[in-house]
Amino acid sequence: MTDSSYLGLLAIGDPHLASRVPGFRKDDYPHAVLDKLRWCVDYAQKQRLLPCLLGDLFHWPRDNANWLLGEVLGLLTNEMLGIWGNHDCTEDSLNVDDSLSVIVQGSRLRLLDETTLWSGAMNGRPVIVGGTPWGQRLPNTFEANAATDQPLVFWLTHHDILFPGYEESGRFKPFEISGIDVVINGHIHRPLADVVSGSTTWLNPGNIARISRSDSTRQRIPHALRIDVDANGWRQHVIEIPHQPFDDVFHAELLDESLPANESAFVQGLAELMSRRTQSGAGLQEFLEQNLSQFDNRVADEIRILSQEMLTNG
Repeated sequence: MTDSSYLGLLAIGDPHLASRVPGFRKDDYPHAVLDKLRWCVDYAQKQRLLPCLLGDLFHWPRDNANWLLGEVLGLLTNEMLGIWGNHDCTEDSLNVDDSLSVIVQGSRLRLLDETTLWSGAMNGRPVIVGGTPWGQRLPNTFEANAATDQPLVFWLTHHDILFPGYEESGRFKPFEISGIDVVINGHIHRPLADVVSGSTTWLNPGNIARISRSDSTRQRIPHALRIDVDANGWRQHVIEIPHQPFDDVFHAELLDESLPANESAFVQGLAELMSRRTQSGAGLQEFLEQNLSQFDNRVADEIRILSQEMLTNG
């Protein structure tokens, strides 16, 4: 597919591919999420959209099974843009030993930053796509090549941004970035309302995979974000991805409401540990978070360290 044949972009949020099952998923998570990514890639090709990965292709940066890496390499045979997310990196930035680096070397996934850009035409309109990976500072301004005639500029990010509804964890507010028309953020898994700051529109479409078991996840529908480009500008559309009902993919939460409040958390966590042993140790982690408050801070910290060592080495 040549640059001029694209009609727009397909933003794919945080797939979190894994060969082990994270959280309290009870289905075949590795293949379920791989199928979602495959569906997105196929949809983008059929609709003549340039697929853009918003970070966190993997849930764990390393120790992903070879069969999974092989499946991803076989899947990404057409052009795809992307940035790395915090789950893609063992250290503060992407390392050659991280799984994402293997995928970049063996496929057509191109990682973007301020100096590595995509430029071309979409539906006859000049377009530039850049990006800022996790852990790096966004630009304050962007200047397109003078030879490019008024391009639309899209920018991929993977940051804790103060969108409405994410005030508890956001670190900075959306701001105008001169020369950038649209910022598309990954990292925050739930969709949040757009923010317009001057000439820059900030989007947070959410991700394509459901990882955590929560009431908000129960209400969420996995989707990607389609952006169509034409001479008048751009338009966005939510594209639902085929998925199974929440109760078919997550273990039910075990809770005995007849227990006193100070006992129910302990018994609930213990019941999770006894009834199911999740591959990611989610039951243990939740059990500790519910019960560590009763211990001295130093003791609680030591327990956390021991549990992380057990999970890492297990």
